Amino acid sequence: MKKTMKISAKDIQELREATSAGVMDCKQALEQARGDFDKAIQALREKGRAIAAKKSSRETGEGRIESYVHLHNKIGVLLEVNCESDFVSRCEDFKKFTKNLGLQIAALNPLYVKKEDVPESVVKKNKARLEEFYKTNCLLEQFFIKDQDKTIKDYLTEVIAMVGENIVVRRFVRFHLGGRI
Repeated sequence: MKKTMKISAKDIQELREATSAGVMDCKQALEQARGDFDKAIQALREKGRAIAAKKSSRETGEGRIESYVHLHNKIGVLLEVNCESDFVSRCEDFKKFTKNLGLQIAALNPLYVKKEDVPESVVKKNKARLEEFYKTNCLLEQFFIKDQDKTIKDYLTEVIAMVGENIVVRRFVRFHLGGRI
C-alpha cells in the first residue's frame, strides 16, 4: 500500500491562498508533489488548464460589462467578459477577475485580446520579434501585473477552474483623456 505524506493544514492554506484552488485539490497536489510547494502549484495549473480546455467549446451567453477608471480620471476602460451563467457573472471571483482585467488594460495598454486577433499585416510587420510583440500587445499573453509569475491566460484558466464554467474575454476599449489609445 502506498504511503501518503502528511501535509499540514498550514501548508494547504498557503497553497490555497496562492492559487485559489479548493482545499482537497491543494492537499492532493501537495501530497503528489511530496510537499514541494512549487511543484504543487505547477500541478494545480496543469489541472486548471485541462479543466479550461474541456470547457472551451461551451457557449458563453452571460457575463459582465466592466468599467475601470484609473486614478485622476485620465484613463478609462470598458470590457466585455462572458461566461455561461448569470450565477457566475454575479460571483465575487468573476467580478474580481473582470476588475483586475480593467486595471491590467489601463496599466499596460494592450491592443488585442489574443494572438488570433492580430491582423496578418501586423504579424508580417513584426515577424522578427513576434513573440515579444504578442507579450506586449495581446492581453492574454501579458504577464499579470499583480502576479508576474503568470500570464493573463494563466489567470483566466485559474478562474475557469475555480468557477467551473467557460469564460471568454470578448473585447475591450481603453480611453485616455484627449483621445482613445
